[in-house]
Amino acid sequence: MTIFVTKIDTSLSLKLEQDLENQGFTLSKPPYTLFSAAKPGVSCTLYQSGKLTVQGKNKDEFILYYLEPEILKTTEFSHPPQTVDFTARIGGDEAGKGDFFGPLCIAAVYGDAKIIEELLKLGVKDSKEMTDPHMISLAPKIQAVAPSKVIKIFPSKYNEMYASFQNLNHLLAWGHAAAVSELSLQTGCKEVLIDQFAKAPLVDIALKKKGLRLNVTQRTKAESDPLVAAASILARSAFVQGMDRLSDEAGFTLPKGAASIVIKAGKRILEQKGKEALAQFCKLHFKTTQEVLH
Repeated sequence: MTIFVTKIDTSLSLKLEQDLENQGFTLSKPPYTLFSAAKPGVSCTLYQSGKLTVQGKNKDEFILYYLEPEILKTTEFSHPPQTVDFTARIGGDEAGKGDFFGPLCIAAVYGDAKIIEELLKLGVKDSKEMTDPHMISLAPKIQAVAPSKVIKIFPSKYNEMYASFQNLNHLLAWGHAAAVSELSLQTGCKEVLIDQFAKAPLVDIALKKKGLRLNVTQRTKAESDPLVAAASILARSAFVQGMDRLSDEAGFTLPKGAASIVIKAGKRILEQKGKEALAQFCKLHFKTTQEVLH
């Protein structure tokens, strides 16, 4: 973009003019303008209509560090809004796969143009940009406006299934296929977008075993899509609530993740409840299990 054009309230013209003068700009007043200001690398002109133009090789830094925070109060230049796809589809994501404690939760959300608009109004975005309490409060609102399916696999069942699949990605593919197939049969939608967890088309293979042929797309950072983002919120919310349930059963708060604090918590369960109890709380195929046992 060689020239940036925006519109501001002309009541800000005096502040803008004084700020630019303090920043070393030289001011002038061409016809039909309130003023024009220039210094090496950047120039800007504020017209009587409120239209403001900025250009020059240093314009990006000027907009980012001064104009956006001080005058525009937006980030539309530095973080332009994403173009939203309003075609009907099913979005899928999961939570808990990297956590030693807690369930594996897989969610799918269907949306057409109307539902996607409602999700955006609710403030749906990538779950990594939201707090757990916010997601827990938002989850029922998502479920109220969009057909959805959440699969929760608690450790006792997870460990049985992993022993059968012997591979986490195959287990994930089964879970995604189960969630997506239910929504597809419910809505008739055949377009699916899932946050990529494997290079191989494992979800397609799992769906074919169910006799379904859907158009599945997997891509990295798919949480930027509102339906995948909604699924990520439902999955994360289910995981956090599942952790709360298991913490109650354990008698203390189970930590998330797979760091050293997790090993200490595992050893506490081992001491208090015995080796067999680990399967109730932990994903036993994690290397963390061996660190807990030794």
